[in-house]
Amino acid sequence: MLPAIHAAAQTLQAAGLHSPRADAEQLAAHLLGVQRSRLVLSPPLDPEQLAAYRALVDQRARHIPLQHLTGVAAMGAIDLAVGPGVFVPRPETELLFAWALAYLETVPHDRQPIVVDLCTGSGALALAIANARPDAQVHAVELDPDALTWARRNAATRSSAGDTPITLHAADVTDPALLPALTGRVDLIVANPPYIPADAPLDPEVADHDPHRALFAGPDGLDVIRPMIPVLTRLLRPHGAVGIEHDDTNGTATATLLTETGEYTDIAEHLDLAEKPRFVVATRT
Repeated sequence: MLPAIHAAAQTLQAAGLHSPRADAEQLAAHLLGVQRSRLVLSPPLDPEQLAAYRALVDQRARHIPLQHLTGVAAMGAIDLAVGPGVFVPRPETELLFAWALAYLETVPHDRQPIVVDLCTGSGALALAIANARPDAQVHAVELDPDALTWARRNAATRSSAGDTPITLHAADVTDPALLPALTGRVDLIVANPPYIPADAPLDPEVADHDPHRALFAGPDGLDVIRPMIPVLTRLLRPHGAVGIEHDDTNGTATATLLTETGEYTDIAEHLDLAEKPRFVVATRT
């Protein structure tokens, strides 16, 4: 097994991938149906397995996303089905998820916390929160029909596994009348909207495989976040909190949009794993 992984890592490195060894190991673990940490105990691949492994490696070398090949992306403690037509959750969003869980610990325990995930995509944040906090009432909003198909699939899988079901809404997060029954009742909003400026350069596997409607948001990357701010403000209860993921060029701009409403305190910018600005949090006055 290890010689095959070593050869695969060299192939992926030559193709210019950022993490060739890790990708080679994850593809091998996927093929064999084992944990990555167990690969060292695996016997050599038989000819049929080796051919299948090389085919996966060749696809990855063409910059097809790893998650499209394995069919899985992680968020928190859960795995999500992903593939063409839906945005693949990124490791950076785990930081927004961790902040959300920490905030929920501060919500009074005498009532059920209400959480809303805007632009849920595959359902990643909503379902990870529902898994970690089964006491929460979680709503997820998505406009794109293809993404909704993946979100519904993942929601059904997690519900069957025993997680608290979430409520999915096919709706536009910039609609001023979004979720009227939740006005002034929401404890926490998380949002990972389209936020990339239209002319930003992207890696081939992002540009060629992630749906552009989930990536781009106008010339400055704020065409979704800007009209979303009044919706957040209406939905949040006093002292409710919001966390918004954004392009690394827009931390200050996103914070400014919240500040200019005069409706938020404790506005703070957070960095991602590469120490770039990645999400802004704020508390409703």
